[in-house]
Amino acid sequence: KRIAPLWESRPEDFPLAWFVLEHATGLIVHSRAVQGLVRAAGYAGPMWVVPHPAWPVPAVAPERVASGPVVGCFGVVNASKRVPELLRAFADLRDGNPEAVLLLVGPTSPGFDLDRRLQRLGLDDEGLVREGWVDERRLWELMAGVDVSVSLRHPTMGETSGVAIRSLSLGKPLVVSDVGWFSELPDDAALKIPVDAHEVETLTAALELLVEREDVRAQMGAAARRLAHEQHDLARVAELYVAALEEAAGGAAVGDAVLREVSQAAADVGISPEDAEAGEIARRLAEVELGR
Repeated sequence: KRIAPLWESRPEDFPLAWFVLEHATGLIVHSRAVQGLVRAAGYAGPMWVVPHPAWPVPAVAPERVASGPVVGCFGVVNASKRVPELLRAFADLRDGNPEAVLLLVGPTSPGFDLDRRLQRLGLDDEGLVREGWVDERRLWELMAGVDVSVSLRHPTMGETSGVAIRSLSLGKPLVVSDVGWFSELPDDAALKIPVDAHEVETLTAALELLVEREDVRAQMGAAARRLAHEQHDLARVAELYVAALEEAAGGAAVGDAVLREVSQAAADVGISPEDAEAGEIARRLAEVELGR
């Protein structure tokens, strides 16, 4: 039996960011999860949470790989993407939904015996469409053609999933692991699977819900597209980067000036500190560590 190297089995125990943290005068991170990890590591400098930008969706024709419901999983195929658990859950799903198809796209990690797992679960002859590495355009075509997008991860080093962001932009209902950045996704756009002893059963139930309920898929897809537009819009993210860089260059003076401008603008349109809008403004300011 292959013994996984430490960088696969225990990557969280060997962080390599210490050199950056020692010398950084400011940090931009994509999630509150990473913000917490950085603070726990002892970094006390200024930090801004800026969402991962959403790619503009290209004009591509969706590629349907089957006539029945298609569940897509995109990226490197390995244990940390919870592929073993996904395969087991999908095999269970097909007991009651034999028309469902799993689309697995991406290169297989060395040492991960995908073929053997497929044979053992009876997914080698039917129920699965396999594609290896694909270029960017082909990736968009395949992602646009699925009904459900699965993006599982454990362990996580705090990364934000580019595949998940693409899925949001395409308006696809997401199934994710309840860890790290993924846990921050709103419940109306993503079903979150705890990484525990019941992971496979919970994942099976989530897939059954989305495969069997077109109305749930439509509701989650609309929420996903809305999230991509409101939180991950490229122009909005660029503005947050500019604000962070300006504050980093000007320090507290810039931050104070921004707060004054925001407060004055709110007062000009009649927003008082007791209004719900004021709370939302405060939340947005907290995202970039202003007004704390």
